[in-house]
Amino acid sequence: MEIKILKNVMIKNNAVGEDIRRKLRDSGVYSVNIVSSPGAGKTTLLENSLKFFTKKHRVAVIEGDLYTSRDAERLQKFSIPIVQINTEGGCHLDARMVSGALQELDVKELDLIVIENVGNLVCPSSFDLGENIRVLVYSITEGEDKPKKYATMFRTAHAVIINKIDLAVACKINLNAVEAEVKEINPGCRIFKLSAVDQKSLSEWNDWLDVKIGEVKKNKN
Repeated sequence: MEIKILKNVMIKNNAVGEDIRRKLRDSGVYSVNIVSSPGAGKTTLLENSLKFFTKKHRVAVIEGDLYTSRDAERLQKFSIPIVQINTEGGCHLDARMVSGALQELDVKELDLIVIENVGNLVCPSSFDLGENIRVLVYSITEGEDKPKKYATMFRTAHAVIINKIDLAVACKINLNAVEAEVKEINPGCRIFKLSAVDQKSLSEWNDWLDVKIGEVKKNKN
């Protein structure tokens, strides 16, 4: 019975997710779902990437958090639409929550929607939020063993950002070994090695995502 209930939940979630994806595509809006463990650097990455993207695109952010709005408050300086979702202890966002958040946004006036998911390397991997791509931020301070330990999350990511590489020596992390393990699990994903606090190291990531946003913007009515 429990398996049947879970299956029904996933079927409903995926149907809502696909509906979101269709609506955003028809509006020429690109969407990114950023996932990670707590403290991996999602918000810092987003904060510094927005310095680039808000100059070129109309951006909105959907912020997922357990109880607070602290991450959303860090982004208010960009004067962009931000919708806060508090899960009240829930370990992930689902498509229904995102669909509700979209009701508070004028989607036709946007080019990019970034969803910052709840910090967790397990639950968010199973839930389609209607995004174009899922981006996993993986901090090397978590250790080299995380890709295989949390293989589902790494396998379902379109891009993996290996973050905090400036700490590799101090943490005794072999970056080449980390990248190889990620590629073993997900050969098709795009990998970026950077430090989210270093604006210069974000250039390859920013340029890559910028191209994808531009391709979808061409479809605007």
